[in-house]
Amino acid sequence: MALKATVYKVQLQIADMVRGYYHDHNLTLAQHPSETDARMMLRLLAFALNASDRLQFSKGLCVDDEPELWQKSLSDEIELWIEFGQSDEKWLRKACGRAKQVQLFAYGGRSVPIWWQQNQQAFCRYDNLKVWNIPEDALKAMGELVSRTMVVQFTIGEDDIWMSNDQGSVQIIPECLKA
Repeated sequence: MALKATVYKVQLQIADMVRGYYHDHNLTLAQHPSETDARMMLRLLAFALNASDRLQFSKGLCVDDEPELWQKSLSDEIELWIEFGQSDEKWLRKACGRAKQVQLFAYGGRSVPIWWQQNQQAFCRYDNLKVWNIPEDALKAMGELVSRTMVVQFTIGEDDIWMSNDQGSVQIIPECLKA
């Protein structure tokens, strides 16, 4: 018997001082059985950083040719494609060809600099690609704030992000590897 996804209800409150975006979103997140709590919270962080009325979670891990988070135009063109992990160049080339903008949220602690060194030259060819490294300690702390029903606040500034709920708060200082 196949394992089913775990469903989380999230009331997301965003104060993005960089973009001037101040909104609440009610989200339903499906956590794939193979996905950790920290990775699911990374998807929530990516949503908060790019939030809009058209940004949505896709079928993600279950579909090979879709990102896990994307924004489409009213004419069904992909405006924003968001990926997670340490993607290979072939996959990102495909994403950059299909979307106006692609963002990759890399994570994995000490393996990220090695992966970046191996792929940096290839990734620099893509003008529409932005790559972030999310620190391992922040990612772990984000995973510890998970509950089935969450009220989560993100306060986004120029250099850092604060994520908080009734269980605590986490400062996230993402490293921009490629702008």
